[in-house]
Amino acid sequence: MTTSPIRPLPDVRLRVPTDEDAHAWHRLFDDPEVMEFLGGPAELSLYEEFTARQRMYDAQLGYCLWTLLDGDGEVLGFTGAQPWPADKTWGPVGEIEIGWRLGRSAWGRGYAYAAALATLSRLRAVGVPSVVAMINDKNHRSAAVAERLGMTLAETYPLPGGTRRARRYELTLTAE
Repeated sequence: MTTSPIRPLPDVRLRVPTDEDAHAWHRLFDDPEVMEFLGGPAELSLYEEFTARQRMYDAQLGYCLWTLLDGDGEVLGFTGAQPWPADKTWGPVGEIEIGWRLGRSAWGRGYAYAAALATLSRLRAVGVPSVVAMINDKNHRSAAVAERLGMTLAETYPLPGGTRRARRYELTLTAE
């Protein structure tokens, strides 16, 4: 029996988002398919505020949703972690959520998994004890990344305003 060779992980870099990254994210995510599980494409102003908030998180917490770059320095999207918003009335309030969002051209090439591994390493280094991932139950690509990371399905939540559900995956990062 022969096995197919394991594809090496792509080279990825993570950096704190810049003002210019707001424009890159807007361009990459202005795609209904990319935003299918996230409410659809958004205005540039949302990404301007979003990148500013991530810079604040990185300065205060030592982590954020970092800009994801390939080995050539091309912006592919973002990955990282942030606190679950305290003003949300559903979900894992008080937990640290890991996440990733990539432009469609980067899909299926191992970037999300490689970047998520780099994120977990950085989170461990700053002492984050555990993370969750909230994933729409129809988003099979993101669920596959979470499962490949070793995250376990803990529970499901009804999504506000609809019949869909979100899966809450969890992963402990520190030894107890």
